[in-house]
Amino acid sequence: MPTYHDDMGTPVPLPRPPRRVVSLVPSLTEAVAESVPDVLAGATQWCGRPSGLDVARVRGTKNPDRAAIARLRPDLVIANKEENRERDVVRLRAAGIPVWVTVVETLPQALHSLGRLFTEALAAPVPDWLATARSLWSGPLPPVSATVAVPVWRDPWMVVGRSTFTGDLLRRAGLANAFAEHPDRYPHTTPQEIDRPGVDAVLLPDEPYVFTADDGPEAFRRTPTRLLSGRLITWYGPSLLPAHATLHHLAATLHRG
Repeated sequence: MPTYHDDMGTPVPLPRPPRRVVSLVPSLTEAVAESVPDVLAGATQWCGRPSGLDVARVRGTKNPDRAAIARLRPDLVIANKEENRERDVVRLRAAGIPVWVTVVETLPQALHSLGRLFTEALAAPVPDWLATARSLWSGPLPPVSATVAVPVWRDPWMVVGRSTFTGDLLRRAGLANAFAEHPDRYPHTTPQEIDRPGVDAVLLPDEPYVFTADDGPEAFRRTPTRLLSGRLITWYGPSLLPAHATLHHLAATLHRG
C-alpha cells in the first residue's frame, strides 16, 4: 500500500488515488474544486468558492461534523494545521479516515504544499493555475513600497503578526507588515497602536472579521484605510493569481501616495 507523508511528516496510507475527498479548508476546497472537481465529496459551510459549489456540507472549520464526514465515506480528508483543530484530525484518523494536514506559513511553503497535495495525495497533475502562480511569484523580494497593518478582528482588535502566510505574501508584493516583529502571530492590540507614525495604510479584509466601509475605517484618524478581499491575502490556491495583480497595484499606489 503506498504511504505518503503530509506536511507534518505524518504517514497517510493511500491504497489508491482518492475518489472521494472532504476538504476542511476553504482555500484548498477552491483549489481541488477548480482542478479535480469530480473527487470533491464534502466541504465546510465556509467553503464558498468556486461559486455554486454543490457538495455535502460538514459544518465549520473549527467544529466539523465528524459523523457527517464518516457518512460520506471519504478516501481522504484535507486539513490545515492552523485552520483546523488537532483533536478533530486525531479523531478522524482514529475512525480509520486518512487525513492530509497542510502547513503553510509562507508563500514558498504554500506553493510546495499545493504541489505535493496534487501530485502525491490526489495523484493528479500540477494544475495550470499553480504553475502560473509559481511563475508570477518567483524572483527576488521587491523593495518595500509601504508599511501596512492588517487587522483580522475587532473588539478585541487583533492584527497579523509574525510568521504568517499573509505577512509573507504582502512582503513579496512590496508591502511590509507593521507587526512583523511582534512575538505573537496574531497579537491583540488597539486602534491607537495601529494608527501610528510609520504605518502607511491599514488594510481591512472581509474575513475572518467582515470589515466594511461603515465598520472599521472610523477607528483610524491618522492612517488611511483600504478595504480588500480577505481571500486575496489569506487564501492559497487559484486566488494567488488575482492576488499578485491586486497587491502589486496596491503597493505601487501606496508608494506614489
